[in-house]
Amino acid sequence: MEKLLKRKIDSFLKQWKNSEDKMPLIVKGARQVGKTASIMAFADANYKNVIKINFVEQPAFCRIFNDGFEVSSIIKNISLINPNWQFSEGNTLIFFDEMQSCPSCATALKFFKIDGRYDIICSGSLMGINYKDIESNSVGYKTDYEMHSMDFEEFLWAKGYNDEFVDELFSHMVNVKPLSELQMERLTSLFLEYTTIGGMPAVVDSFVKKDNYSGSSQMQRQLLIDYEEDITKYAIGLDKAKIKAVYHHIPVFLAKENKRFQITKISKNARNRDYIGTVEWLADAGIINICYCMAFPELPLKGNYDPKSYKLYFKDTGLLIASLDEEAQQDIRLNRNFNTYKGAIFENIVGDMLVKQGYALYYYKSENPAIEIDFFVRNANSLIPIEVKASDGTSVSMKKLIVGEKFPDVKFGIKFCHKNIGFDGNVYTFPYFLTFLLKRFLAIT
Repeated sequence: MEKLLKRKIDSFLKQWKNSEDKMPLIVKGARQVGKTASIMAFADANYKNVIKINFVEQPAFCRIFNDGFEVSSIIKNISLINPNWQFSEGNTLIFFDEMQSCPSCATALKFFKIDGRYDIICSGSLMGINYKDIESNSVGYKTDYEMHSMDFEEFLWAKGYNDEFVDELFSHMVNVKPLSELQMERLTSLFLEYTTIGGMPAVVDSFVKKDNYSGSSQMQRQLLIDYEEDITKYAIGLDKAKIKAVYHHIPVFLAKENKRFQITKISKNARNRDYIGTVEWLADAGIINICYCMAFPELPLKGNYDPKSYKLYFKDTGLLIASLDEEAQQDIRLNRNFNTYKGAIFENIVGDMLVKQGYALYYYKSENPAIEIDFFVRNANSLIPIEVKASDGTSVSMKKLIVGEKFPDVKFGIKFCHKNIGFDGNVYTFPYFLTFLLKRFLAIT
């Protein structure tokens, strides 16, 4: 049997199975981030009987709820369609895949939880899930897990590095101990590979097996095409052309100096009121990350931002690169020359690495005083500005926040750049590739 990529959901699924008050699980995420493969690998390794129902490939199973939601009735109807499946109490997993094609599945979760005889996992593309309806139909009777494309730690696992290797990197961060020249060189090379191909499992798997970029750009372009097709299929009640216009213009605005996304500059006569819901739809579908401008750099983060002022990033930086013209893609892959997009690409990937740790994205920009900070996160008692820079030295903006009397919530800052680990008394400096360990670091800082 072909070895599957190790994913972080693997350990979560084991914990879920062993939990005392186990609820039906919904694994949500963008298309092709590896949901089905991970769930099936877990199911086959941990259950005597696995009942996998795909509502897209097997639409007849949508009728199993026609007689109501009593579990015995549902099981009876499943057996009518496929009499070969066995249902043993306490050792059967029912996996409802592509649940967006059968909304009644969400209503059934409450009844499966109360009945308790079978374990239930549901999954589906965020593009097709009307999640508000699902929440209202199953509130209090489900556990949610959002799955992303592979983060840098998962990429390291795919390349053969183990947890001890990651723990050593974390130890360097905690002790503010610079990495060796060899460590810096190797990890920078690995990170540029990850930046270029992104974290989509099929692309990563192909890259690791071939040990080159052959075929990766074609796979990424196909993913971009698939996303466009899904916009056409699932964007109900919104102008699909406008959603695509926003989607296509993300690289354009990221190439600009301030990177702020402006609807009014998408096309002639474009107005914000005509695009209401388009950006949010792309975010809800798991395609983009939204970074909102803070009203003022203070706690709390939530509620302290301008919903009309934002930057847009691709969820997967490999897909950002795949959206560029072919010549730029070749230059990046062959020469690692990021040119105009260098700042955009590293800002995009740091933002994505923050999101994959559970952070929402916020930035700050003001004219008087002149301050511009790429991202903000927080720990237990302070607001932490983050800069993503190619150059050395701490920016004037960062210094103003840390020493300024107007910003008491800011006690120190973090800079991610192409530099080794360091601390000057106010700002921690970390190489880009350590971003994936930030939450772990801040938990003890």
